[in-house]
Amino acid sequence: MEEKPIRRVKAEWTEVVLVCRKCSKKLKGGFGENGDQKLAKALRKALGAKGTGRKSGSAVIEVDCLDVCPKGAVVVVRGSRPREWAIVPRGTAISAVVDRLELLER
Repeated sequence: MEEKPIRRVKAEWTEVVLVCRKCSKKLKGGFGENGDQKLAKALRKALGAKGTGRKSGSAVIEVDCLDVCPKGAVVVVRGSRPREWAIVPRGTAISAVVDRLELLER
């Protein structure tokens, strides 16, 4: 069987934030102005990230279970800081999440 070459795909991302999909699903929202958004969606809005498109400056991506499973919270990992995981309780202001993860330039 002939082996296909590994190809590269370019992206404009300077940061990627991983959000546990399983935690988010259990909470059924709990974030955003009205408390009805998933954390990933609220973070995308706050960061101006347009979905997971490769041309966006940053990306917020929901990933499968991160095996922490906190009650009433969502696990988040900033890609550039893989040793610093955050457990974000339901209802936490998105501005506090952005500040804690240091996602915006000051």
